[in-house]
Amino acid sequence: MTDFDFDTPVLVTQRLELWLPRADDLKAMYEIVSDAETGRFLGTRAQLHEHSIRFMRGAGSWLLYGYGPFMVRLRGEPALIGNCGVFHTFRGLGEDFDDYPEAGWIIGSAHVGQGIGREAMDAALAWFDRTHGPRRIVCLIAPGNEASLRLGAALGFTALRDATMPDGEPVKLLERVPG
Repeated sequence: MTDFDFDTPVLVTQRLELWLPRADDLKAMYEIVSDAETGRFLGTRAQLHEHSIRFMRGAGSWLLYGYGPFMVRLRGEPALIGNCGVFHTFRGLGEDFDDYPEAGWIIGSAHVGQGIGREAMDAALAWFDRTHGPRRIVCLIAPGNEASLRLGAALGFTALRDATMPDGEPVKLLERVPG
């Protein structure tokens, strides 16, 4: 794994800084996903203690696999506006999905529709490919989340299959295959 300076953004784009997760980001990210508009496609609303498990799973991906979700901020601004990246998790969705790098993006509702998700994910995927080599990456998107489905397609993700999460929520599984 690469050594990171936790006081400096890992990736900088034209408008964004992508940072490694820090303990202070837990509650800020919880506020973002708790927003009704942002959270409408994220499944059942989690309480803070449940969200902390998801947050720590993403942070742990950095330690165990050398990649994980980046915390997204506008350049030079302290406020968290979302997260994105490639992380490693097991969701109980089958051998064609579990144990593969998984892409994901969540941008707070105040910043949706501005191309921020695309800008952040372009940087995160380029970093992942450069650092870990081009590999198959999967992602899941809630049916009806047309904006994320369009973004997934723009990032090179294609349909894999429809599935149901262990909690009963339907999802669309996608994959991005190198070459």
